[in-house]
Amino acid sequence: MGAGTDGVWGGDAGQLAGTSWRTRASRRGDTGWRLAGLLLAWIAGVAWQLGQPALWPTGAYVALLPVGGLGLWAAWRWRRAHPIGLLGVALVAAGFAGWHASVRLADALPAALEGRDLVISGVVASLPRRSVSGLHFRFDVDAALLDGAAVRIPRQLELGWYHGGSQGLREGAGPTPLQSGFRAGQRWRFTARLRQPHGNLNPHGFDHELYLFQQGVRATGYVRDGATPVLLERAAGHGVERLRQRVRDAIEARIVDPRAAGVVAALAVGDQSAIERWVSTNKFYAERSYEGRAHRPKRSHKVVRRPDSQFDNQVLLWAPETARQWR
Repeated sequence: MGAGTDGVWGGDAGQLAGTSWRTRASRRGDTGWRLAGLLLAWIAGVAWQLGQPALWPTGAYVALLPVGGLGLWAAWRWRRAHPIGLLGVALVAAGFAGWHASVRLADALPAALEGRDLVISGVVASLPRRSVSGLHFRFDVDAALLDGAAVRIPRQLELGWYHGGSQGLREGAGPTPLQSGFRAGQRWRFTARLRQPHGNLNPHGFDHELYLFQQGVRATGYVRDGATPVLLERAAGHGVERLRQRVRDAIEARIVDPRAAGVVAALAVGDQSAIERWVSTNKFYAERSYEGRAHRPKRSHKVVRRPDSQFDNQVLLWAPETARQWR
């Protein structure tokens, strides 16, 4: 009797254990599908907002966030309310995307401030890129003044600080002592002239204006010559950029050949300014338009070797189809 009873109970326990295992496996699979659905709902919400012909008021996008949150709470509270949760995720995604777009567009340079001399202070937010004409860098703005009154300008700028003048046109001009000591992470105050970002209208070319918009840069400009720039603080933030600056400075201090130092710096910290500066000073660009003739738009994939005693390595160039033979 006991054995039979034990056998019956043992069979029931085994059947219950098998049923419990299948239930857990089914729930795990169901959870995976639900998570995939939430991800697709988020993508659909963002895509719907990006497809809008015009932005709504910022308050409308902010209102979508709590409404979508209620849908998520209902789906978490009741499993059968999962479709409501999908709708809630889509609303949250659309609200967040629209709010982010509204904030980005609102952070624009007012037209009345374009071309005006502004006294701005802030932190150098990127590793300064050095070119033949001067320095180029990102700048996080702390404050801006126009004729002594505070004004609102975009939080991040793309600025140039040219050698020998605001336009960098003085022949043979080199960096000033202030420019030589210019480093990432420093806090400066100087006079600058700004404008809204603009790019070239070349068909199928690189959209520089869109690139700056994606990076959060809503104004560009250059440092003016009127007032002497003032270094306010040597280490004000952006620790990663300051570390990159130290690595680049150490490479340039230990490698004598500036071309080799530029290559090593490009590989180590991603700074290609030395390579670009060397290419821009190459005499090949001056000789490409020899005798005043325009270049033909058609290009070939010929490799031209330029034997020049000034440079001990070879330069690979995309040459016009009717390239002049080097002597």
